[in-house]
Amino acid sequence: MDVDQNVKNESVSTVDDTTTITELKTENDQTMSTTKAVVILVVIFLASLLILAYLYYNFPQLTEEEKKYIKIPRNTTDMQNLGRVLEDYKDTYYTQVFMSIFFCYIFLQTFAIPGSISLSILCGFLYPFVLALAIICFCSAMGACFCYLLSMTIGRRLAYKYFPDRIKSYAKLVKKHNDNMFCYIMFLRITPFLPNWFINVCAPLVDVPLIPFWLGTFFGVAVPSVLVVQAGQTLHQVASESTWSWSSVLLLATFAALSLLPVLFKAKLRDKFD
Repeated sequence: MDVDQNVKNESVSTVDDTTTITELKTENDQTMSTTKAVVILVVIFLASLLILAYLYYNFPQLTEEEKKYIKIPRNTTDMQNLGRVLEDYKDTYYTQVFMSIFFCYIFLQTFAIPGSISLSILCGFLYPFVLALAIICFCSAMGACFCYLLSMTIGRRLAYKYFPDRIKSYAKLVKKHNDNMFCYIMFLRITPFLPNWFINVCAPLVDVPLIPFWLGTFFGVAVPSVLVVQAGQTLHQVASESTWSWSSVLLLATFAALSLLPVLFKAKLRDKFD
C-alpha cells in the first residue's frame, strides 16, 4: 500500500514538474519573442497606413477649405462637414469615396483604433439604409477577423504577457458555450460585457473558430448598427435643412438613449444568457 502511494506521489510530482518546466519554457519563449512580435506588428501597421495614404493622395482634387474636413470625425460637427464634402464628390467619384470609407473602417477595426462609430454614422449619412448597414457589418466582420489573425500569428505572446488573467476568464466563458459559439459571439457584439478589441484579440487564443467568429460579428454588429445608421440619416436630414427640425433633434436624442439600453440592463442580460 505504501509502495503504491509512493509511486503515485512520484508520478504526480513528475507531472507537476513537467507542467512547470513547460510553462517556464513557454514563458521564456514568449518573453524572447515579444520584441520581434512588436516589430512585425509595427511594420504591418505602417504598411496599412501607406495604403490609406495612397487612397488619400489619389482622391479627387480638393479645395483647401475641403481638405481640413477630411479626417476621422470626432463629433457631430466633424461628421456633418465631412459628410457634406464626401457627398459632393460621391456621385462623380463614387468608387473612390466608397473605397476610402471601406478601407478606413477596416483599418480602424483591425488595429482597435477608436472612430468606427463615427464612420458608421457617416455611412448612414451618405448611403441608403440597407447599403450603409451592409457596409458596417461587412467591414466590422473583416476588420475583426484581421485583428483575430494578427493576434493568432504575432499577438499571442503580447496578449499572454500583458493580460493573462483576463484571457483565462474569457476562456472559461467560451468553454461554456462551445456548442453555440455563433450565438455567443453575437451576444458579445450586441452587449457591452467585453470590449470589442478584447474579443478580437483573445478569440484565437481561446480557440474560437474563425467562421462562427466572422458570422457572429457580422450579424451581431447589425443590431446596434440599425440605430447608428438611422442616426446618420437623421443627421443628413438636419444638415440638409436650412433650419433645425425639432423632430430630427428628438430622433437623434432617442437613438442616443436607445443605444444605452444594453449598458443599463447589463447585469440582467448576463444572468439570463449565462
